[in-house]
Amino acid sequence: MPLETAKLTASFKLNGSIPEGLFSTYKEILDQLLDHACAKGITSFKRLKAEKYHELRAKYPRLPSHYIYTACQMACYVYRSFRKLKRKGLAKAEKPVFKKQVVMLDDHLFSLNLESWEASIAIEGGRVKAKLLHGTYHEKFKEMKIGQAWLVRREDGFYLKAVFSKVVEVAEMDGKAVAVDVNENNIAFGTLERVENRETKERAIRTAYFLKRRRLQSKPRLNEKQLMAKYKGRERRRVEAIYHRIAKEVVAKAKETGASTIVMEDLEKIRKKHKKGRSKAINGRLNRWSFRKFQNIVDYKARLAGLNVKYIEADYTSSLCPICGEKLSPNGYRQMKCSECGLEEDRDVIAVKNLLRRYQMDVGASSVHPEGPPMKRGGKG
Repeated sequence: MPLETAKLTASFKLNGSIPEGLFSTYKEILDQLLDHACAKGITSFKRLKAEKYHELRAKYPRLPSHYIYTACQMACYVYRSFRKLKRKGLAKAEKPVFKKQVVMLDDHLFSLNLESWEASIAIEGGRVKAKLLHGTYHEKFKEMKIGQAWLVRREDGFYLKAVFSKVVEVAEMDGKAVAVDVNENNIAFGTLERVENRETKERAIRTAYFLKRRRLQSKPRLNEKQLMAKYKGRERRRVEAIYHRIAKEVVAKAKETGASTIVMEDLEKIRKKHKKGRSKAINGRLNRWSFRKFQNIVDYKARLAGLNVKYIEADYTSSLCPICGEKLSPNGYRQMKCSECGLEEDRDVIAVKNLLRRYQMDVGASSVHPEGPPMKRGGKG
């Protein structure tokens, strides 16, 4: 079986005195590196480090040297992202500006002890220790290797976001798969033989918190920021708890059926498609819908379980017949009917089966389920 490195990010809140000067000094260094990278058009970490490391090391002699390494990495990430946005016409500024209170750490700048629930972070003149108050924690982290981390300053304190990695054996990709269709209010997943549907009620949750925030903004009050942050946190936790529960079921289904792959829709451009023709309310709903978060959760859980993850073109998966490939017609609430072969089924079930058909075509394994031909790829419209 091929080997693959699975990565997972965990967030821990810190209880300790992190020097405020660390963030301001790091931002100074980052700003200088961004100015230099922008002026010279540098996107290579090696080149940026070679041209600026010794100068910055002399300028900040008491700061641990690896902060300059990580600042070079961050500057390259930010500048590359800025250039992509600039080419697409989405960036109006002449040069990138990094405003977040974030410090990038490598394994020389921090250590994490999950037994004593403590973090150690390098600062000018030594190291500072901080207790981990709470965070996304699981026993499996103890078996994983700690890599990079980010020290983040927020209004309610300091957070450490650490990346854990683990080498896992990944199954050989074949025609056996479980497909996942993500919608605003439900998630369907399964095989050609059986598709299951789980209600999320995400649209109702998102809309309720959106209306709460709008009421707060319409009548300003002294504790508005605290309340907005509280509601935002509650909303995120409620939705993510649902996502984790269903993602666990998806992975369990794949293991139960002997599938090697979890197939999901490529929804990268869903918010941009036909944007001008949609109402303001629909655009607002799509912007609040965090489908990519659910896919990321499924992705890392699948990889940790040794499963492959494949993203498939999502166009017309719920409007083409998975049996004959013809265009379907509405047949009641969320039901579709094929006038050619007579198929009548829920649109989410149809989407799951079409994703599986497309996946089988991509891997050349359409013969795994010979009861029907693969769906037509050119049948758009």
